[in-house]
Amino acid sequence: MPSTPSFDPTEPPSALEFTGLHAVFVNCTLKRSPEQSHTQGLADISSALMKSHGVEVDHIRAVDHDIATGVYPDMTEHGWSTDEWPALHERVMAADILVLVGPIWLGDNSSVMKKVIERLYAGSAELNDAGQYAYYGRVGGCLITGNEDGIKHCAMNILYSLQHLGYLIPPQADAGWVGAAGPGPSYLDAGSGGPENDFTTRNTTFMTYNLLHAAAMLRRAGGFPAYGNQRSKWDAGSRFGVANPEYR
Repeated sequence: MPSTPSFDPTEPPSALEFTGLHAVFVNCTLKRSPEQSHTQGLADISSALMKSHGVEVDHIRAVDHDIATGVYPDMTEHGWSTDEWPALHERVMAADILVLVGPIWLGDNSSVMKKVIERLYAGSAELNDAGQYAYYGRVGGCLITGNEDGIKHCAMNILYSLQHLGYLIPPQADAGWVGAAGPGPSYLDAGSGGPENDFTTRNTTFMTYNLLHAAAMLRRAGGFPAYGNQRSKWDAGSRFGVANPEYR
């Protein structure tokens, strides 16, 4: 069983608990600004809660930017004339928390979401100062909206992808809203019931606090512990005590 903490974890966090953390929401809607994004409406609930605790929040609507297709950090080095991803990636790397948000189409994530995940993957070989993969020490989650089934399917794909890249995924790090199954109103449409839906609001709130708690714990710990996961030391010959005879 986990040890008993020296503080009451059920009490509201102190004013300084989350101050100084930085979150970025990447909206993978298919709609360019200023067209209304229903997914943004749900993201705004989480964002406002973070801001109320002193967290600096950045928003990126990916479709507003000229993001090249590919799995390299800068696709202008691979035949593309323009690529805004390197500048966007700097904003992602400046954040302790990454929340990918997007719609459901044909029961799956949007094409924009797929592209963003591919471009995140492009940075997966980079290392941090401890010799770990560069995304270590960061926390990830996701929000999904739509008017068809698929929240859990979309969330599984996103959260698997983020943890594979090195993000820490806390408990219940996803939430969403789809309303009644089949064609119907979207989250922010009048009469949809989305903003008033207790289940969605509860899960979004839980996700937000779990992201904040995990990011704060990582900050207090100085990042994710490095022993046994440093690519730089593995490449230099360290095997961290692994018993495989090949490494004896």
